[in-house]
Amino acid sequence: MDKLIKTIASSGSFRAYILDSTQTVRTAQEKHQTLSSSTVALGRALIANQILTANQKGDAKVTLKIIGNSSFGHIISVADTAGHVKGYIQNPGVDIKKTATGEVLVGPFMGQGQFVSIVDYGTGHPYTSTTPLVSGEIGEDFAYFLTESEQTPSAVGLNVLLDENDKVEVAGGFMLQVLPDAKEEEIARFEKRIQEMPALSSLLESDNHTQALIDAIYGNEPYKILAEEELSFACDCSKERFQSALASLAKEELQAMKDEDHGAQITCQFCGKTYNFDEKDLEEIIDDQA
Repeated sequence: MDKLIKTIASSGSFRAYILDSTQTVRTAQEKHQTLSSSTVALGRALIANQILTANQKGDAKVTLKIIGNSSFGHIISVADTAGHVKGYIQNPGVDIKKTATGEVLVGPFMGQGQFVSIVDYGTGHPYTSTTPLVSGEIGEDFAYFLTESEQTPSAVGLNVLLDENDKVEVAGGFMLQVLPDAKEEEIARFEKRIQEMPALSSLLESDNHTQALIDAIYGNEPYKILAEEELSFACDCSKERFQSALASLAKEELQAMKDEDHGAQITCQFCGKTYNFDEKDLEEIIDDQA
């Protein structure tokens, strides 16, 4: 099971979230049949939303939209404070690597655009924040969003490593944030450690990569683990939900589906599950509108 570990420096000056999101991203890859670049981009977006949602209090849902103007199109994700996340990428078929190193390329195929967060506490007044994409690599875009939009200086690392068959081997990341009581010398120490940190990919390759991340972030500084929470890819779609969507259509459209197509087939964008509505189902929906 994937997990999120919430930690805080014993001094109370910094907090860090460390994530193992391997199964989450693996499930997303399986459901959407993404190729290498699309897998890494979607995976980073899902991890970013897991972090964003972990920052919320109470019962909230966070919709993350990474809106690019290049090959990927848009990446859309929805997460809740119970640790569930779902998401999709408009173009799952981007598969570009550097010839010399085999490194999967992401940034150029996200292009320019916006990083949009919509937080919904169920009050009917969602809160939207938007910042421009600064690199398209998603981790840097997320750090910029946290610093600019939430006014909290943050360091972020997100990555997805693939095996020789381009299947998800490991996925995870971290977020480190400065808290209001941080002293200048503490900030300088943490900044130095982050700058000198081994590459995130090498930390993720460690046997216990969550502990390796914690050690890299805190060094010899004392810290406390505040909570450990489960994370998963989970979609809340249902036939009932899509039936309600069909019921919102005009009677003429439903009648045409029944008479011409002899039914309707709807596929959930977030998880790829398909729901079938036969003529009888459509007739019932039409009758309910009468």
